[in-house]
Amino acid sequence: MSIFTHCCLGTNDLKKSAKFYDAALGALGISNMGPLGDRGIMYGAETPEFIILKPADGNDATPANGGTLGFVAKNRDAVHKFHAAGLANGGTDEGLPGPRTFSPTAYAAYLRDPYGNKVCAYCFAAE
Repeated sequence: MSIFTHCCLGTNDLKKSAKFYDAALGALGISNMGPLGDRGIMYGAETPEFIILKPADGNDATPANGGTLGFVAKNRDAVHKFHAAGLANGGTDEGLPGPRTFSPTAYAAYLRDPYGNKVCAYCFAAE
């Protein structure tokens, strides 16, 4: 069960961000669920849980220093697909797919989206 109703990340270019998230999240089975009015796009598996949007105050979007959003990957292959799709669609590498030392089964990859927000995909299933 999730503890969030939704999470948001800011963008200055919805089209560019949608290209990145459609590809990277699509590799995890997370779908573009359509627009949130004229300032955002919603993503989810069954309901909108993640939103990219233009800031309501009209100022430029900026990434959070130290902030990261993690997405569930069903298996290690999905982690690799998330990373590859993100890189091919405007993202930059922030951590190659591979094991993480804090848990015996943690396997993850990290990306920066086109605006510098850090996102990751994690799988905790054994190989």
